[in-house]
Amino acid sequence: MRVSQPHVLRNAILALAVGGFGIGVTEFAMMGLLQNAADDLAVSISDAGHVISAYALGVVVGAPVLATLGTRIPRKHLAVWLMVLFTVGNLSAFFAPTYPWLVLTRFVAGLPHGAYFGVAALIAASLAPATRRAHAIAMVMMGLSVANVVGVPAATWLGQTFGWRWMFVFVAFIGVLAVVLIGRIVPFLPADPGASPLRELGALRRPQVWYALLTGVVGFGGFFAMYSYIGPIMTSVTGLDAAWLPLVVGLYGLGMVLGNLIGGRLADRSVIGGIVLGLVVTCALLAVFAVLVHWPVTALLLVLLIGASGSVLVPGLQARLMDVAADAQTLAAALNHSALNIANALGAFLGGLVISLGLGLVAPIVLGSLLAAAGLPILGLSVLRQRRTGSASA
Repeated sequence: MRVSQPHVLRNAILALAVGGFGIGVTEFAMMGLLQNAADDLAVSISDAGHVISAYALGVVVGAPVLATLGTRIPRKHLAVWLMVLFTVGNLSAFFAPTYPWLVLTRFVAGLPHGAYFGVAALIAASLAPATRRAHAIAMVMMGLSVANVVGVPAATWLGQTFGWRWMFVFVAFIGVLAVVLIGRIVPFLPADPGASPLRELGALRRPQVWYALLTGVVGFGGFFAMYSYIGPIMTSVTGLDAAWLPLVVGLYGLGMVLGNLIGGRLADRSVIGGIVLGLVVTCALLAVFAVLVHWPVTALLLVLLIGASGSVLVPGLQARLMDVAADAQTLAAALNHSALNIANALGAFLGGLVISLGLGLVAPIVLGSLLAAAGLPILGLSVLRQRRTGSASA
C-alpha cells in the first residue's frame, strides 16, 4: 500500500519514530544511572550491569520470537501491542521491589525492541514510494538517534534529580504516547493472507539472510569495540576531564542523526553501495582515530564522524534483509536488531579482551577498524552468490 498524500506518510513515520524514541531512551539512559541503581539496591556495579545485559538479551530473544508469532496480526496492530508490552515492562521496572525483579522487568522491556523496529520499518517501507523506501526506514530509526541527543540526557537528569526509577515513568509515558499516535495516525495495513510462523521461519533457510546478519554483526561490532570504552579512552588517552563526557555522548548522538539521514538516501540509490561505503568509511575513520585520539579537538570531531558512519549502515542493512527475505520479511526485519545487539556484545567483549591482554586503550579502536573491514568480504560473498544464482533471496 503506497500513500499518495505526503502528509499521511510523514505523520505515520513520526508516530512510529516516537516509539523508537522511547526505546532509545530506555536502552541507553540506564547506563548513566547504573551507579544510582546499584547504591539503592545494595548491589555491586558489576551486578548492576546485568540490568543492561538483561535488556540486550531480551532484544535478541524477543525479535525473532515475537516477529514470528505476530505474522498474522495486521502490522499496525502488531506495532501497537509491541509498544504496549514495552510500556508495561518499563512501568514494572519502576515498581520492582528487588534486584532480581528489576533484571526480569528489563528483560521483558527488551523483548519488543527488535520486533517493533522490524514491523515499523516494514510499515514505513510499504507506505513510501519505492524510490524513498530506505529513507522512510531511516526516518523511523531517527527516533532512536534523537533519543541519544535529547531523550537520554533528559531521562538521566530526571533520574539523578528525583530518583533513578523515575526514568522508567518517563519512558512509560513516551510508550503510552506512541500507542495513542500509532493507533490514531498510522494507516491500517492488513496482514499478508499467506503469512504464517512457519513461512517466516523459512527466512532462516536462506543463506543471503545469514550473510546480511553476519555483515551487521561483524561490521557494526567494529564500531562497538571502540564505543564501549569511549569513556576511559577519552579521559585516559585523550586527557579530557570526565565532565566533558556528556559532550562526547552528545556528539555521538548527533552523528547518529546525520548518519541516519545520509544512510537512508544512500540506500535508496544503492543498498549494497550504501553498506559498502558505511563499512569503508567506518574502517578508515577508526584507523585515523587511533592516531589522532591523543588530541582533544580531533578526538571530538572523530567521535561525531564515527557516530555518523556507523549509523549509515543501519538503513542499508535493514533494507538488505528485507530484500533477501522474500516472503518472510517480518522476521528478517526484526532480526536486524538482534544482530546489532549481538554486535554490541561482540564488540564490547573483544575490545575488553585486547585491553586485558595489556595492549592499551587504543587497541579497541584498532580492533574496531579491523572488524569494520572484515564486514566487507562477508558482504562480497553475498553479492557473488547473488550474481551466481541471479536472485537476491537465494
